[in-house]
Amino acid sequence: MSFLKKLFGGGNSESAPAGDKVLGEEGYKDFLIKAIEMRAGSELQLAGIIEKSIGGELKTYRFVRADRMSSKDDLVALAFNKGRQIIDEQGERIFS
Repeated sequence: MSFLKKLFGGGNSESAPAGDKVLGEEGYKDFLIKAIEMRAGSELQLAGIIEKSIGGELKTYRFVRADRMSSKDDLVALAFNKGRQIIDEQGERIFS
């Protein structure tokens, strides 16, 4: 299953990758969703990070999707929507 997550843009790690430019943050159901800047040529690609503290340990899930846009505001809104959708569908299972 982890192979499929990595193949289709998901994956988990112990900490968020360094150097990500966070464009916006939103709390949702005890999770924190961060919209991050990911350049694809002259466009922005939909990407984000979902974080949650579980048992005193910060868990992180990074997602990247194929959607591309030119507006940072659109990117932030779509990243929050996608993050909420992932949380609603999978909950804490995204970290396993």
